[in-house]
Amino acid sequence: MPKYIIVTGGVLSGLGKGIVTSSIALLLKSRGYKITAIKIDPYLNCDAGTMNPFQHGEVFVLEDGGEVDLDLGNYERFLDINLSRDNNITTGRVYKNVIEKERRGDYLGKTVQIVPHITDEIKGWIRRIAEESGADICVVEIGGTVGDIESMPFLEAVRQLHLEEGEENVVFVHTTLVPILKVVGEQKTKPTQHSVKELRAIGISPDMIVARSPEPLKKETKEKISLFCNVPVNAVFSSPDVECIYEVPLILERQGISKYILQSLSLEYKEADLKKWENFVNRIKGAKKVVNVAMVGKYTALGDSYISILEAFRHAGAELDTKVNVVWIEAEEIEEGKKIEGVDAILVPGGFGERGAEGKIMAIEHARKNKIPFLGICFGFQLAVVEYGRNVLGLDCHSTEIKPDTKHPIIMILPEQYGVKQLGGTMRLGAQPITIKEGTLAYSLYRKKKIYERHRHRYEVNPEYIDMLEKHGLVFSGIAEDKIRMEILELPDHPYFIASQFHPEFKSRPLKPAPLFYGFIKAAVEKKYGV
Repeated sequence: MPKYIIVTGGVLSGLGKGIVTSSIALLLKSRGYKITAIKIDPYLNCDAGTMNPFQHGEVFVLEDGGEVDLDLGNYERFLDINLSRDNNITTGRVYKNVIEKERRGDYLGKTVQIVPHITDEIKGWIRRIAEESGADICVVEIGGTVGDIESMPFLEAVRQLHLEEGEENVVFVHTTLVPILKVVGEQKTKPTQHSVKELRAIGISPDMIVARSPEPLKKETKEKISLFCNVPVNAVFSSPDVECIYEVPLILERQGISKYILQSLSLEYKEADLKKWENFVNRIKGAKKVVNVAMVGKYTALGDSYISILEAFRHAGAELDTKVNVVWIEAEEIEEGKKIEGVDAILVPGGFGERGAEGKIMAIEHARKNKIPFLGICFGFQLAVVEYGRNVLGLDCHSTEIKPDTKHPIIMILPEQYGVKQLGGTMRLGAQPITIKEGTLAYSLYRKKKIYERHRHRYEVNPEYIDMLEKHGLVFSGIAEDKIRMEILELPDHPYFIASQFHPEFKSRPLKPAPLFYGFIKAAVEKKYGV
């Protein structure tokens, strides 16, 4: 019978609730318990796929093609597991399921209501994921902030879950903010008190509180939170600001959070095996080399839009004793004349649409001509083909996504996308098999002929131009199973010029950096340090 840890958030969003959830899950896994994790998102979208990254950060793609909240990326990275689309519950999917049941007649004769029908659907979903995964413990993060209208059905559902499963099987962890006012320099607990009061008003009393603050909580601050929020003082945990998110589990572990949770769930306390994780964190913090990488995108105002890429940098950097300093460059600024200077490598990430496309093409040309290590991802892969077609083959070419009437449609829509009317969940998504040619850069990085990588795109290289491109020196070193779709391109006469139609960042893990990112950062180090 699985146990449940419910993580809620108060005061405001962006407290790092997902990192706390991931950290707790990692600490329990390190003790031999099998863990699964669920993210609940209260928005009405069925998934994150149709949302602009400025709205909600990166759209993370799972092995099964699920387009989900970025927190599932953190769960996968911390736990080193693959989750499914059902590990992300949204209001849209819950209501859709209930409405479909009503239309089928499953509730015949009944008035369908939020309670019990919506809440029963939520509870049933949580239990099904926990049981099907075979997990000992299921960690459930409820998105949003306590007090939001959107979150109410989910909070009511977990209140009922606690009642039905029993308090020894369900633990509530509430994350809050403890700000420090510069004027007085005092850690203020009032926001936490109000947040807990709001939570208790809907029938949930937190078993533990994890307080986010610029600095570690003082003893008197913990005691005050304990007194006014009705939790033991040893159940108040401090989550101070850190430069490296992977340090959070170690900070919480030192405070005894695992022991408290296992006692609360009546589970055996086992010693943790965190040595590899500690070494990984120490390598990040103690990196002796620094490389500057230009990120040429169009969502650079919100770092969370590229969170998996940033973490893939950390993973590769740790392996190479290197700190990766990201130089954010808005693609449109390149179009307006901004120069790319003082960088050791250039990355052009995924994206959609015309805005900034020409700036990305200019960045790719700069990397190719000046022998600067380059990595292109998804749209970056497609634009690398466009750049090569224009500046090496001399073609008046483009992607039909941006210029439908282009003379040479070197990038075109996937055949199965013709006639697609619904945008949500209809791209080429998830893990797809790729064959890598021996003797190529890609093969030297992956060291295997067949790989599986995650995709999210509607356009591809036009097969009619492949022979022409290859005759002029471009190498397609990775090909899809159908032998028509190109997956990886590279330039043999360049220090490191490689691009992939897939998103390698989605499978990068702290102790297993993505091969394309490892090679990219290694090339940047060699360029700067000559080693």
